[in-house]
Amino acid sequence: MEQNHKNPLWTRDFTIITIGSIVSMMGNSMAGFAISLMVLDFTGSTLLYAIYIALSTVPTLVMPIISGAILDRFSRKKMIYTLDYLTGALYFTVAVILFTGKFNFVLFALFSLIIGTIGGMYYVAYESFYPLLITEGNYSKAYSIASVLETMAVFMVPVATFFYKLVGLAPLLMVNSLLFAVAATMERQIKAEEKYIETQKKAIEGQNMSHARRVLTDIKEGFDYLRAEKGLLMIAVYFLFSAMAGGASNVLCLPYYKGHFENGEYIYMLVFGCSFIGRALMGLYHYAVKIPAKYKFAIAMGVYIMIGLFEGSYMYLPVKIAMVLSFFVGVGGVTSYTIRISATQSYVPDEKKGRFNGAFQMLSTSGALIAELGAGALTKFMDERAVLLLFNLLTVTAAIIFIGGGRAHVKKIYNTSV
Repeated sequence: MEQNHKNPLWTRDFTIITIGSIVSMMGNSMAGFAISLMVLDFTGSTLLYAIYIALSTVPTLVMPIISGAILDRFSRKKMIYTLDYLTGALYFTVAVILFTGKFNFVLFALFSLIIGTIGGMYYVAYESFYPLLITEGNYSKAYSIASVLETMAVFMVPVATFFYKLVGLAPLLMVNSLLFAVAATMERQIKAEEKYIETQKKAIEGQNMSHARRVLTDIKEGFDYLRAEKGLLMIAVYFLFSAMAGGASNVLCLPYYKGHFENGEYIYMLVFGCSFIGRALMGLYHYAVKIPAKYKFAIAMGVYIMIGLFEGSYMYLPVKIAMVLSFFVGVGGVTSYTIRISATQSYVPDEKKGRFNGAFQMLSTSGALIAELGAGALTKFMDERAVLLLFNLLTVTAAIIFIGGGRAHVKKIYNTSV
């Protein structure tokens, strides 16, 4: 294992953010899947389920870009723990309503909309703050840990299914509320200095501009920066299409397996669980071993094509074969994720991270929303499997055009040692 004694990764702040992430991710994964099951069981409609999923996506079109501009001038740490406390309070409120037996689709549609708004802000705050807690030379290792944690959280899905059927949704939301409060309290203990705030204050000294106009100017600067950086732009555009495939999968796969197999939610978990096993194992590998910089672009490009072909094929294949392909998608996915996120977050200056992450997230969210609504509607005219394959083939084409076509610019970002 490669060690960095001069700049150890496991500093006090990095340890706190990691433990806090474990606590909140576990609870959120468990509650999120249980809510999806309840909505699907209650409505019995793929289209209404797609609308529910899409409602959580709509606010993340706007919130990331607005919060990205704000978070380049104000404390990202305060935003993170404040939103965690707010999320915990929201889950507690919904749990209390459920205990009264007053469930309805409108309630959960509103809940989805609010959670999406919070999530859009939280994503940018977290993604822009997390790199500040990583010591020099440890980006790849840190993001491999982040990937493993996300994978661990998914293993709460079977737990969620079991307890949802055993005790119902309300107790799960109560537990989730407590976990968010614990995570927020831990995050308040982080002591890292947010030096970019002073940098940004000096940059706007003497400018007589209202707060609203300042935010609009910052948003414009974020997109100007993205357009000026051709490599980042190609990556962002590709992930718009990748998010479309992910959005289609979100609204099609669980309803398909529930509709075509007895206890289909467990078949769904078997197939996609293999992907997370692959992610966990490969994430641990990347923690121990760095990918040679000169191979990173080629590996990422190959993985982007492989994922599109494999994920578009799952529902056409016997379950056991789909599980094998899913495992390799997980292996490849965590590899390309580690390459992309560590490279881009080390490449973008601290004072621009909020705006870059906001613009990137807005583009990705646009793709997911288009697919969530479009895929749900297309199932009225096409087979669910054909719809999913269509979106994944579109993603493969985007990888060839934007990542392959922008090779010279993307390679400069990906093929770095971080």
